[in-house]
Amino acid sequence: MKRKLLDTSKCAVMFLFVLILSIGKSNNSIAQTTAQISISGKVKDNKGNPIPGASISVKGTTQVVASDANGNFKISAQKGESLVISFVGYVTNTILVANETQVSIVLAEDKDKNLQEVIVVGYGTQKRSDVTGSVVSVPKARLSQLPVTNVLQSIEGAVAGVNVTTTSSVPGSQPNALIRGQNSISAGTGPYVVVDGVPLTKTGGSLNDINPNDIASVEILKDASATAIYGTNGSNGVILITTKRGTTGKPVIRYSGYAGFDNIAHILEPRSGAEYAQKYADYLKQTGQVQQRPVPNIGELPAYNAGTTTDWVKEATQQGVIQDHNVGISGGSEDVKYFISGDYLNQKGVIKGYDFKRIGLRSNLDVNVTSFLTVGTSLFLTSNNFDGGRANLLLATAMSPYGQEYNTNGSYTIYPMNPEQLYTNPLLGLTTTQIRRTTNINGNGYAEVKFPGALTGLKFRLNAGYTYFPEKNGSYVGRLANDLNGTASSFNASTNSYTIENILTYSKDIKKHHFDFTALYSAQERNYNSTTAGAIGFINDELGLNNIGAGATQTSGSYRDRYGLNSQMGRLFYSYDSKYLLTLTARRDGSSVFGANTTKYGVFPSAAIGWNIINEDFMKNGKVFSNLKLRVSYGKTGNEAVGVYNTITTEGSSRSPFNGISTIGVIPNNLGNTSLQWETTKTANIGLDFGILNNRINGSIEAYQNKTSGLLLSRSLPIITGYSKVSENIGKTTNKGLELTLNTQNIAGKDFRWETMVVFATNKNKITDLYGDGKDDLGNRWFIGKPISVVYDYQMTGVWQTGEDVSKQDPTAKPGSLKFADLNGDGKITGDGDRMILGQTAPKWTGGLTNTFHYKNINLSIFVQTAQGMTRNNTDLGYGDETGRRNTPAEIGYWTPENASQTRPALSYNNTLGYGYASDASYTRIKDVTLSYVFGQSVLDKLHLGGLTVYASGRNLYTFTKWVGWDPEQTTYGRGSGNSSANQQAFAADWTNNYPITRTFVLGLNVSLR
Repeated sequence: MKRKLLDTSKCAVMFLFVLILSIGKSNNSIAQTTAQISISGKVKDNKGNPIPGASISVKGTTQVVASDANGNFKISAQKGESLVISFVGYVTNTILVANETQVSIVLAEDKDKNLQEVIVVGYGTQKRSDVTGSVVSVPKARLSQLPVTNVLQSIEGAVAGVNVTTTSSVPGSQPNALIRGQNSISAGTGPYVVVDGVPLTKTGGSLNDINPNDIASVEILKDASATAIYGTNGSNGVILITTKRGTTGKPVIRYSGYAGFDNIAHILEPRSGAEYAQKYADYLKQTGQVQQRPVPNIGELPAYNAGTTTDWVKEATQQGVIQDHNVGISGGSEDVKYFISGDYLNQKGVIKGYDFKRIGLRSNLDVNVTSFLTVGTSLFLTSNNFDGGRANLLLATAMSPYGQEYNTNGSYTIYPMNPEQLYTNPLLGLTTTQIRRTTNINGNGYAEVKFPGALTGLKFRLNAGYTYFPEKNGSYVGRLANDLNGTASSFNASTNSYTIENILTYSKDIKKHHFDFTALYSAQERNYNSTTAGAIGFINDELGLNNIGAGATQTSGSYRDRYGLNSQMGRLFYSYDSKYLLTLTARRDGSSVFGANTTKYGVFPSAAIGWNIINEDFMKNGKVFSNLKLRVSYGKTGNEAVGVYNTITTEGSSRSPFNGISTIGVIPNNLGNTSLQWETTKTANIGLDFGILNNRINGSIEAYQNKTSGLLLSRSLPIITGYSKVSENIGKTTNKGLELTLNTQNIAGKDFRWETMVVFATNKNKITDLYGDGKDDLGNRWFIGKPISVVYDYQMTGVWQTGEDVSKQDPTAKPGSLKFADLNGDGKITGDGDRMILGQTAPKWTGGLTNTFHYKNINLSIFVQTAQGMTRNNTDLGYGDETGRRNTPAEIGYWTPENASQTRPALSYNNTLGYGYASDASYTRIKDVTLSYVFGQSVLDKLHLGGLTVYASGRNLYTFTKWVGWDPEQTTYGRGSGNSSANQQAFAADWTNNYPITRTFVLGLNVSLR
């Protein structure tokens, strides 16, 4: 381990040395440029708006600079030379250098700018007009103008067909992303993430390790024509992220920062003291018990008699605070370009103990070594810290308002409702020691060779990436947290991953024919190892986690695995006269996860055609359409989503006492299947891209259908075999949908502009086969002909009221019991014939609406997101009253003979049927609103700044929904769910880690120095 760290340090020192020399070379190159005239100027569009990043070069020389954030630039040239000013999407302008030292340059907008825009696709770039697959670019405004901690938060609701859900707002957590619905039942459904051409997925890291301020563009590949180039990794879509690179010109220093506060978007308030006491009285009355005291427990009486209450939710929560600071420097010469950034994020959560700190460093370097050789690096280091014991929100909602929070000595009371021992103090977690840390050290490099002469157009590129991802978790729970023995655990793991890609590309034009060919050979490998140590029984809590060896009972363990993938790929793109387009792709992947009785290799081909109708002669004189292109694609992708070694039958170990001695025995662990093969998805896609009225109205509409076969399903086995399940290639699903993206320029005045973006997507999936016998799987809630994830339960029709006859429908029911439909008409409610599919958990359709208003230097963006047609079991409605012993939410009532509720049962009702309280989870949310002001040139000149923007932004401002509870998007875990051994994890999915959706307000500043 020490040797690896030393090697990493040496590499870092060598890189910094090369970087310093490169910057010196860059500055020297600029300094050596001599000229008679120093020219200052500003680049604007025809509406007077500045154009940042425009290229200004002296024709016939290597002298090039770029305009800053406000369109300003400085360059030296000799009289009689020409300045060439260009920018993507605008017509290039050329001016002659005379005696003027101040110039103002206006670039006319290119009507075909959207078509000529270059976007990132798999293993290369393409003009948008040449793209035949379904590739969507995330709007730049979403990437640059939102204060988010994870780039997926920017994508949420803004891209058609990409469903991003925030199930928890735990600081540092990552939303879930699903591209074009769910194809697989058991296998993974998350997209494949590639950063600067090198995979991030499968390396241990996540998008949470990528600083959003460092991102230049995000492209999402959705159909098989676009994703088949990634083979087995592309079955669930691909997210391509390109980080910022250096630009030609003097160094530019930029600072971006924001600070603000979080609060819970909607609090499910517990009952007040009086309401709690009334609930207890009603419970005793409904259960026929005699009330002996006004509250359930003796320990609550002092506070009740004194008339004092404790707001436990308030005690467990706090004002959330978030701040982020990012500094970047970029620049370079014609031969050397660099980008360096550093970021510090500090977030204090709304629940006590939930803290997140992230420190990130990035360095991107591009060097033209010779006229034919270019090398570069993309290095980053991210350190994530989630340390700290945490309060338990679920317990806070359960506490009696008359419970005792503190002992007389100031420590937390273990049992606030003494002698009640079912509920412990929700703040006990704050007394524990919890360590949760990860570090992502990622180094990517490339070398690109361009061949001259007869081989012009031929390029070879070598990409190499290495990731070292160490994790450290530790936990100590002592006496103050109700552990009289003391329990310590330590977990250390590391993931080492490498990727090597050999890419050969060839581009050739023959009259009206254009050819692009790409070939790839790559290898990926990931090695993971972990060690655990634990102990129980400490004399005291003084050393805690610092001396696990002091524990009376010791445990330890270790684990290691390896994953490998070899790939070959070929892609041919052909176009004729920029009208007729053809893309053919084939990729062959070999994965180490598959067994000995089948091939480890799979081949994934795709084909796509495109027709640029707008380039046809009969469209040239048209005044309506400015863009019109038809795309059709079909292809196959694979899914290898099988755990490492899952195809192998393995045994586990277990300790048991034998003759008074602890003896290790062997028990069944995993039943392997050496015949497992790839899960395969065949995708058909048709799309139409359009632009109307000089692109004032533009967008696309697409329809797709996915057919997945050979599902990697876990078939249940009789437990008598020693195994509970085995993975097999069985089952089929289909997945289809419609997507619409529409952009409009509603008003395009000089001082006032109004733009709108609308995205809309439908998705419908269903299971078409399971085990080949045409039968459903009731145990797993899988039904042929129905969506993959559904709510299957009883149909609630109301609540039984006093005097109603229950004998013919539900003889065991009493007044206040939930009323269910007797679907099979047998006169009783049972699980055999009275359950039905009540809805699907995935939305039937999603949408987003963004309105952006510009008035002079003021900009206002309002984004509204919606998800409709989904049903979820509502844990908040299913709060168990637990024999009148806990508090319940005030918003959720209960039945009494007097109020005769038709939606809520009596307090005495025991949910013996396990009804999940299925509820409509549809919602429409004001997702974010941002107001910004860009300071004008006169102010910048006085402040000696290159650019200055201030903004205020709010997220999750308001939600329109019928859902009763914390939030329809949030996952709420019921009491006792999950694994207590996972409590030390940052995002453990159990009842100790409930965290609601938060509302955020921030003030931000973006500034660049001249």
